[in-house]
Amino acid sequence: MQTPAKIAVLGAGESGTGAALLAKSKGFDVFVSDRGRIKPEYRAVLEAEGIAFEEETHSEERILGADIVVKSPGIPENAPLVAALRAAGKEIVDEIEFASRFVKGRIIAITGTNGKTTTTRLTWHLLREAGLDAALGGNIGTSFAALAAAGDHDYFVLEVSSFQLDNCTTLRPFASVVTNITPDHLDRYEYRMELYAAAKFRIIQNQTEREHFIYHSDNETIARHLETYRGEGRPERHPLSNSVFETPDELVLGTLRVAKDQLHLRGRHNYLNIACAVTAAQLVGVSDEAILNGLRTFRADPHRMEPVGTFNGVEYLNDSKATNVDSVYYALEAMTKPTIWIAGGQDKGNDYSELLPLVPGRVKALICLTTAPEKLREAFGAHVPVVRDAGSAEEAVRLAADMAVPGDVVLLSPACASFDLFKNYMDRGERFKAAVNELPGRSIESMTSNP
Repeated sequence: MQTPAKIAVLGAGESGTGAALLAKSKGFDVFVSDRGRIKPEYRAVLEAEGIAFEEETHSEERILGADIVVKSPGIPENAPLVAALRAAGKEIVDEIEFASRFVKGRIIAITGTNGKTTTTRLTWHLLREAGLDAALGGNIGTSFAALAAAGDHDYFVLEVSSFQLDNCTTLRPFASVVTNITPDHLDRYEYRMELYAAAKFRIIQNQTEREHFIYHSDNETIARHLETYRGEGRPERHPLSNSVFETPDELVLGTLRVAKDQLHLRGRHNYLNIACAVTAAQLVGVSDEAILNGLRTFRADPHRMEPVGTFNGVEYLNDSKATNVDSVYYALEAMTKPTIWIAGGQDKGNDYSELLPLVPGRVKALICLTTAPEKLREAFGAHVPVVRDAGSAEEAVRLAADMAVPGDVVLLSPACASFDLFKNYMDRGERFKAAVNELPGRSIESMTSNP
């Protein structure tokens, strides 16, 4: 009997545990190694499946003895163990790449600096509402490898980060989507935008003329790097420009016309996300009728322009997931009512200058929800009539409620990471929502119209 090939999996989070499950299901000799503590829920899965693992260490000799190494996306290329594996000539793949080798279903892979989660969930929703056998995963929810271990599907709709694409060599999606590329995670890419863009474009590197590439043609970085990183196969291109598919009242996508007031997603950035998802659905044959039904029934993710409710005629929106300047740009652009903007957190070297044109006439007050408000005050103090500081979500909501009048919007859209005051962006958003829910006289009203 032939000895099973050895696979070492580095990292035992969602990605690594999924890769281990898939490798075991395919008959590999699997060993999982995590330099940190493995979360109890993942340790329980490994133990139940009889998969060998270690934590708080890396047994380098054993790992170097593997035939293939599946690296979790959180481990950077400059990690010493990765360098040692490269020097030994070992094949290192990402979990997305590994899983793609074992499925027959079509892959719809979606990446981008912003918008990829909404686009991924909406694409999956459109396919499922049309009765197609589609699985959702990747960088959200269940890992691609765990999905593949559980069984094949006709379609896999995947959110894919740049980190997950770094070591993809044969991945060939039926449809690839790049929503946009703006500066983010540059510390992982030597602070060079071209390296970050190259990672995103790996999503199309193996596509042929039989596959499809959907992208935002107005995005400067995509336009600049499109020819450089297009790969050899020249997939069929589906460029999307807001000026082409968006009218003041409608989105027009081929034979499909949908009124904006029928949509639960708001803002120009979401119109692009919708256009990407609809185009992907059309490519797999979903009818216009089914797409329209899916758009009407879709709800945005929590913490992404999430309607919370109203208080004395004031709307409250939770956009806590907006952790970079580009995300906040689209949120502010969507505001057409006087806005009290709650921003701040752990700054990531933000350049706020691109937001300045959106502030006059929109932002009536800025509340700095952070332990270090100085940079926000310096950037916006001369452009916003009122600036206040808050040390908690509860204080920020109280300040906003005191300043707001009927017809205003209170927008939590931080532009920063959450780690100075909160566990993560979800904690920040939940505490904001809880504070709104505690306001006296609060009433739930329809939040389907654009603010």
